[in-house]
Amino acid sequence: MSVEEAAMQMDLLGHNFFVFANDNTNKVNVLYKRKDGNFGLIEPEF
Repeated sequence: MSVEEAAMQMDLLGHNFFVFANDNTNKVNVLYKRKDGNFGLIEPEF
């Protein structure tokens, strides 16, 4: 799933964060809504 798709899913679900498999990196990412209304993206390194 792309970051854009994850953002849409997160908004549709009404959640503050969304965990997804990033299509570009094939890794698990966490997209979250920041207090300023923008989005943040966490790309963990294992």
